[in-house]
Amino acid sequence: MTYALWMLSSPAVSAACRAGTVAALTAAGVRVQDGMRLPDGYGLVLLDAADVDFLAQLRPRCGGAPVLAAAVGQPPSTSTLWAWLDQGAADVLCWQDGQPRVQEVVARLARWGAVRDLAASEPVRALLVGASPAWLALVHRVLEVAAFTDSAVLITGETGTGKDLLAQAVHRVGAGRGPFIVLDCTTLAPELAGSELFGHERGAFTGAAAAREGAFALADGGVLFLDEIGELPLALQAQLLRAIQEHQYKRVGGNSWQHARFRLVCATHRDLEAEVEQGRFRADLFYRIAAWRCRTPPLRERSADILPLAAHFLSQLAGGPPPELDPGVREYLLARPYPGNVRELRQTVARLWHRHSGPGPITLGAVPPEERPAAGAAPWPDWRLEQAVRHALALGMGLARITQAAGDLAIQLVLAEEADNNQRAALRLGVTDRALQLRRKAWNSSC
Repeated sequence: MTYALWMLSSPAVSAACRAGTVAALTAAGVRVQDGMRLPDGYGLVLLDAADVDFLAQLRPRCGGAPVLAAAVGQPPSTSTLWAWLDQGAADVLCWQDGQPRVQEVVARLARWGAVRDLAASEPVRALLVGASPAWLALVHRVLEVAAFTDSAVLITGETGTGKDLLAQAVHRVGAGRGPFIVLDCTTLAPELAGSELFGHERGAFTGAAAAREGAFALADGGVLFLDEIGELPLALQAQLLRAIQEHQYKRVGGNSWQHARFRLVCATHRDLEAEVEQGRFRADLFYRIAAWRCRTPPLRERSADILPLAAHFLSQLAGGPPPELDPGVREYLLARPYPGNVRELRQTVARLWHRHSGPGPITLGAVPPEERPAAGAAPWPDWRLEQAVRHALALGMGLARITQAAGDLAIQLVLAEEADNNQRAALRLGVTDRALQLRRKAWNSSC
């Protein structure tokens, strides 16, 4: 298979090292674009041990695709390696003799390409909607774990952030041919919880007129999704731990051991580590179910996904192409807070849909009167900008740094949306084409 990447190097890296790396990668079948302009796709950045700040300059212009950092020459300190990862590198390779380890690069390109193809597949795209960096990064991590491991997965996050959808993605990618069994732990009555999990024999208790399979048996060969596992009482946690560890269990009222093999996915809105510290959740069960952990971002951290999600929900409601949204409606959806996250957005869109009638776009009249903003209220600046500025101030950023970062980010986002068309981006930003060209030229010279 042929792979492609762009490559940049810091000023401290020699021209001979750059040329040798390009030649070695090309010989291995990797197409390399060596230049200052950053296209879409995977990247390789050659760094000297002293280049602590180079990736920080590069990161805002790299997009969401993984970037591989390769340290050439003297090996950097461990703190420097961590700093490069913090600044956006997906992985760091150390080539102390300056010779490129081509197979290391190819192996990572193969893994990233496989995950990318999974993320672009129709079953996944129909399930996990969104293209914000925070959401895409999470989706790629989940798909990688689902496809290349059989680890238990613990999904945490606020209510309404899509934890159940990620569990379904794990099933579709990792065990799509087996069953997907969902058990909501909030609905388990203490006296019937054992039966729901493990099943029961006929006559095991009053009302047990026939034997019944539990979730463990039903999930055999597939995925068992325990939603809101943080709600399980301690006594049941002990039973669950033993069954998970040994892959066997007894039905309520039964004497023989039953066997089941499945992938376990759990979700909770609780902070289970805090629950363990306070004695409300067993530490041994926590480490058993949390072989791999992920956190779903709240909608306020992925606001770029609001309109795509709204279009997705409208398409579901319409049973076909969704109606357009008036600019005012789009502005309303973007400015509105969502304490209930994606679930609340779905309900909001449903109310707009049911109040809308006839052909044409959904207009502001579809917004229920009780949900309309106060007269004269400015839709922007809103709470999102305030949150971002508060965070920057807490980090010690001054006004000049905040202003510069906001301007740079606005330019980067518009250029990405306009397919790198300088003229259209300048028009949207309200600056001259020449001014935007000079800004981009200054960026490139800094790299």
